[in-house]
Formats: sequence, C-alpha cells, structure tokens
Amino acid sequence: MKVTKRFITNLALTGVALSVTACSVMGPQQGWEEDKEYRVTILHTNDHHGRFWQNSKGEYGMAARKTLIDNIREEVALNDGSSLLLSGGDINTGVPESDLQDAEPDFRGMNMLKYDAMALGNHEFDNPLSVLKQQQEWAGFPFLSANILDEKTGKPLFDAYKIFQVDDLKVAVVGFTTDDTVKLGNPEYLEGIKIESPIEVASTLVPELRKKADLVIAVTHMGHYANGNHGGNAPGDVALARAVPGIDVVVGGHSQNPLFEPDEQNGTLILQAHEWGKYVGRLDFVYKNGDIVDSTYELIPVNLKKKVKDAEGNSVRVYIQDEIAQDAEMLKMLTPFQEKGQEELNVEIGFANADFIGERSIVRNQETNLGNLIAVAMQEKVNADIGIMNSGGIRDDMPKGIITYKSVLQVQPFGNMVSYVDFTAVELTDYLSAVAAKQAGTGAFAQFSGVSLTLKDGKATDILVGGSPLEAAKTYRIAINSYVATGGDGYPKVVDHPNYVNSGYVDADLLVEYIKTNYPLDGAKFAPTGAVKR
Repeated sequence: MKVTKRFITNLALTGVALSVTACSVMGPQQGWEEDKEYRVTILHTNDHHGRFWQNSKGEYGMAARKTLIDNIREEVALNDGSSLLLSGGDINTGVPESDLQDAEPDFRGMNMLKYDAMALGNHEFDNPLSVLKQQQEWAGFPFLSANILDEKTGKPLFDAYKIFQVDDLKVAVVGFTTDDTVKLGNPEYLEGIKIESPIEVASTLVPELRKKADLVIAVTHMGHYANGNHGGNAPGDVALARAVPGIDVVVGGHSQNPLFEPDEQNGTLILQAHEWGKYVGRLDFVYKNGDIVDSTYELIPVNLKKKVKDAEGNSVRVYIQDEIAQDAEMLKMLTPFQEKGQEELNVEIGFANADFIGERSIVRNQETNLGNLIAVAMQEKVNADIGIMNSGGIRDDMPKGIITYKSVLQVQPFGNMVSYVDFTAVELTDYLSAVAAKQAGTGAFAQFSGVSLTLKDGKATDILVGGSPLEAAKTYRIAINSYVATGGDGYPKVVDHPNYVNSGYVDADLLVEYIKTNYPLDGAKFAPTGAVKR
C-alpha cells in the first residue's frame, strides 16, 4: 500500500501548485467546516471489455466485485467516510458472451454495483450511437466526455462533467477521452461526432470547475505512459496532469496497465487499475481546510491467482489474497446472459496443433502466426494477392487444441467486414509504405500475407508479391477489413477508391469458415517469415 502525504505548504514550493491553491481559494462558497477532516474513498476500475463473468480459473467477474465493493462501502461508512465508484471506460468489446448482447449484462451489472460515473472509452464507439445510448439507459449513471462533441451543435455528445455532493464537499467529476478515438473508433459510427484534444478542452474547463467544486477528479480514457512518453499514441494522463493544473485525481484507463502506486504529476494523483476488473483500485484520502492532506492507495485483486508448488511439487493455482465470495443477486441477474451466450458459442469448429499468438504485447510488436492466419484467411476469401491485418483488431490468443466459435470471437470481436481494393503497382507501393511504417507497440502495427518488402527511409522497397517483383502494368488486390479501409488506426482511407469493394463477409465468420475448411490448423504453416525488413 502506498502512503502519500500532500500539504499546501509543500506544494506551494512549485509555482504551478500555487495557482491550484489560488483556484481553490477562489472556488465555491465554502460548505466544509474549518479544521474538520473529511474522509473520502475513490473506488475505480477500467477497461472492463465484457468480462462480466469470472474466467475459467474463477478469477475476477462482477459478482465477486460486488461483494468486495459492498464490503468496502460498509467499512467506509462505519468510519464516517464517503465514497465514489468510477470507471475509466471501455466497457465494450472483448468477450463474445457480452459482445453478442451489446454488453447488456455488463452495464446492468454496473447499475447493480452503483457506479457513479464513467469515462467514454474509444471502444464505446465500436457500436452505433443508438446502442451506446441504450447502454446508458441500462447503466443508469452518467457517461462523461468533455471532448467528444456533437458536430452539429458543438456541445458534448454526453455529459462533460457531473458535480457530486460528498458530505460537505462538492466534487466535480469530468470525463476525457483519447483523441486517438478518431482512428481507433469505427469511422462509420463516428460520423457527426467531433473529437477535440482533451488537453485543450481541459485547459479551459478545469479552471471553471475549480470555481464550482472543492475537488476536481478526471475520469479519463487516455492511457498512462511513464514520464509522458506516449510514443505513437495520443498524449495520456501524465501529459494532461502536467499541462493542466487544478486536477486533484485522475482515474484512468486505455493503456491497461496496473499502477500499484499513484503517479503524482504536478500535484495530481494518477491512478489506473489494469483491466477486466482484475483489480479494484482504492484511494482513501483526507480533505482538510481546502486540500488533500493525506492519502493511501492500493489495488485490490479480485480473486486473482498465482502458480505455486504444492507439497508433491505439482504446480497449482492459489488465491493471491483471500477468496471473495460471489454476490448471489448479481449472479442471479448475470446467469441467464451467460447461459444464452454459452449456447451460441461452444460449438466446436476445428482444431489447432499449436498455440496461435494474439497476446497484445506480442502481436502489436512483431509478426505472429495468428496474424498470418487471419491475413491469409481474408486474402483467400476475396481472391486477393495480399492480406493485411491491423494488430489492434486481434484481441486474444487462440490456444492449441479444440477451437470453438467463441475462440474466434475472442480473437476478432469487432464484427468488421472484409473488404478489398485493386491497386496499380504505384498505388500498392504507396499503400504498403504507409502501412508497413506503422509504429510497433500500437494497434496499427500490421500483419501481412502474400507479400514481403524492405522498409527504407519510410518507403517500401524490394516488394515481392507471391514471390515475384512488382510489374508496372499489373494490378494487385489487397484484402483488408472495413475498419482500416475507412481510415481506422490511421491507415490510408480507400473506401472512395473506384476499385474498392466491401465483400459483406464478417471477419470472424470468415475465419470460422477458413478453420472449418483447413483444420487441423498447422502452426508451422503460419509461422513468421519476416515479411517486413526494417
């Protein structure tokens, strides 16, 4: 557990912190009592991605989360404290049982957990706006983003912020969403929506909130990048805190990394609780005479397990902390959704003789057999010369053994259509130059089939298609998904190309078909070949 002490006298040593204190002094009409200590607890999760049900090892799940949160709330209340429960967004996309039901069990579960507010994540835009609005009805709490606007009105698409009365304190909770949503969200569903820089919006909005509230908490879906080094991603929470004084706490998400200690930047405590409800973050702080004077923080594992050796030397899994019982009422509500999803997903479709690798940290950095498999399946379906798959669309491994429809949907949950376009040799060279240059470590990082090339000074050279050099007089067909065809992940937009065709085939269904036709899948057939030399 991290203990952080924060005092006005210490913070005033920085010029920036003085302005924060000044804003606080000029803030709302004082409702708190002099010298009284107010105890506030912030509970938080982020990047839920459809994990309403525990996994096969009995880890996480919303039923156990409810028991944990109920117990914490009771403890806080008994100690004369108050609490808020917040989410850093991305409730959608990741588990077939949830995806097939528009995340209804997840949002209804959050309603039962009594979340107070959440940030809109980029994956909230994997569905039409009508679905997102339905999800808010199921949830029953505010979806927040100050920088996602209705293009026609110029006003926030959902609420920018909410002010909560917490004991005698006014607490402003404001939402910000990564501006990478422009390229990460489904372009089809982003029509009519304007996404502004969250830092620019915050620079204007936060000083206004300081006039209305005693505390400002940002729920963000922007990512935590150590020391602000965001690489090919949009600036995240560290950049926000450094650029915008006056934010007391950032409850973050998007980068899906656990912060076991708050990252304090410019007087702002930055928090993040990994992903999938694996942890519940807990920040307890004391507010006195206009400032946070003391705080403690921990990430509480929700039935997570680790491997240990038993007395006989066998590897077994044990709980990291005491087991948390599953809440009966939550289980009762969620069980019909789980059963409905299972019925549709557990049909066997094939077999693999090796693990096919789609783990985020690997597939976004290097060629993998699963990336090759998907690219080949798309290529063959539309009779293309080349298949290209953005790694951000590959969401899980496909383990060795029996493959089910569920296995495929966990890998490709977005329901994109497979598209193709016929390019001249010059057009193909330009397209491959743009795509092959996408930065490793991002979802734009490409997986290829049917082509090899050398990337030199940002340009694709030594291009071989099907083992043969390009011919100026030939046309070449590339297979891609509809997401990147419309400019998703920053790929060149090709939907307006005269030779562009949306095949109408759903990517996951196409992969299911390929597996049924070609199983058992031989891992060696799809092994990395070094398609791109840099």
